[in-house]
Amino acid sequence: MSDTQVYRIFIKASAQAIWDAITKPEWTERYGYTGLVDYDLRPGGDYSVRTTEPFKAASKAQGYDIPDVIIKGEVLEADPPHRLVTTFRMLMDPHAAAEPESRITHEIKELDNGVCSLTLTHELPDSPHLAAIVSGVWADQGAGGGHAWVLSDLKTLLETGKTFANT
Repeated sequence: MSDTQVYRIFIKASAQAIWDAITKPEWTERYGYTGLVDYDLRPGGDYSVRTTEPFKAASKAQGYDIPDVIIKGEVLEADPPHRLVTTFRMLMDPHAAAEPESRITHEIKELDNGVCSLTLTHELPDSPHLAAIVSGVWADQGAGGGHAWVLSDLKTLLETGKTFANT
């Protein structure tokens, strides 16, 4: 498993729409794992993801309870709507929670014809368990599809108004 994972997608949406979908809880509860993000978008600001009731229920149905806050981190850089860098610690999995914090960079670049590229770079030195989770290699074991799945669902939502759960 690589210490650095890079995912790039192209979305027919404005940079601001993509930024909002990443940083606003009214968007993040609609796609991916439906967590509610909280960002203090300044260097040194807190970043966290809280669970929703459907998220908790789905986890319980798979046989495990998850905490109210599943991700904690710190904002390192925020340049709306183009670049967001945070630390990242997953708390919902005890093995991942025991690993050192990692670093995620979101880069949004405006291209031609109303298309933007969104590149997510996740630096995971000394975090092999989290690297496996976010890569999606355990998707068939109930661990989710990782970053690729979340980004694909984000793209679907922004381009169609629907998500994988309601298409």
